[in-house]
Amino acid sequence: MVEHLTKETFKEKVFDFENNKEWKFEGDKPCLIDFYADWCQPCKMVAPILEELSEEYDGKLDIYKVDTEAQQELAGMFGIQSIPSLLFVPVDGQPQMAQGALPKDTFERAIKDVLKVEK
Repeated sequence: MVEHLTKETFKEKVFDFENNKEWKFEGDKPCLIDFYADWCQPCKMVAPILEELSEEYDGKLDIYKVDTEAQQELAGMFGIQSIPSLLFVPVDGQPQMAQGALPKDTFERAIKDVLKVEK
């Protein structure tokens, strides 16, 4: 199930940016964060793909959504200029950003290559 994050849940589950200057992932498994807005047509195309992926990778990967309209501080912190923007966050190492409505096979390749997660 895809989970929607607020600033508070983001700090608990992904990165406590108020207390850490350097990147420090708070989660226990890799995650994918979709920065989106309700009015964004490409975001609507990505949503069902993310739902499918959340079922297929259940227990191996967390998938989160951040509404850039409601969570402007989070969007600003990551310099979100266009949506959808997708942040791939491995347990170790730096997160990587991708932009645009990606096809499912591109998501699967990034999950394997960046997040080191297999189905």
